[in-house]
Amino acid sequence: MRYFIRLQFHGASFHGWQIQPHSPSVQGTLSEALTHLLGEEIEAVGAGRTDAGVHATQMVAHFDTSNPLKSKEQLVFRLNRYLRGQIVVTDLIEVNAEDHARFSAVERGYTYRIEQVLNPFTKGLVWTYTKPLNVEAMNEAAAYLLQVKDFGSFARSGSDVTNHLCDVKHAEWTPLGNELVFEIRANRFLRNMVRAIVGTLVDAGAGKLDMTAFREIVHSKNRSEAGTSAPAAGLYLSSVVYPALIENKWKTGINGE
Repeated sequence: MRYFIRLQFHGASFHGWQIQPHSPSVQGTLSEALTHLLGEEIEAVGAGRTDAGVHATQMVAHFDTSNPLKSKEQLVFRLNRYLRGQIVVTDLIEVNAEDHARFSAVERGYTYRIEQVLNPFTKGLVWTYTKPLNVEAMNEAAAYLLQVKDFGSFARSGSDVTNHLCDVKHAEWTPLGNELVFEIRANRFLRNMVRAIVGTLVDAGAGKLDMTAFREIVHSKNRSEAGTSAPAAGLYLSSVVYPALIENKWKTGINGE
């Protein structure tokens, strides 16, 4: 039996999603919890990989078990007790054997938070950037990303992907109190892509780049031309979207109940 599981986590406790030999990871911690509670070897497979320090308000993973679960609610409750707040499981559904947390996803969304005042209570949760930023210029550059197909300028050097093609559907900065919040959605993201985009957009907001220079960076397809990657602390995986048949199961719960 295959199940999809939704979860949230604070990235500061982990060295990213993927299992690491000698460091705590979200995948390793969740897999260990499932193995312990279900009494068989379980490996959770995530919708994507997050880097060390990156958070998630919504991550999705799948796992396989030889025995059907008797109670979704009971497993969610037991997982949250076992995980002790490092990771919070929010939902669980049964899916078809061919459904895959990563390959079945049709859209992902990320949020990036910049705080423009010093605040000890948000340390590790935002990028503290107190210099003035021109949000209009940042949004003009962000809107241009919807016309771009090849994001090689924002891809981590040396990554093993076969292409840098992405379809960005939304990219916008919104001022919220002392914060600037960036939301971006696309069918796929490259490793380090959002942080590289944010760093470059901040350069535009700080007056270091105009639109001509931003377009040149994009079309260079050269990571060294773009800005420095924004800190991991401000980045959140915020949504993973699936085809309607799977999304409807989130609404009705396991077994359609």
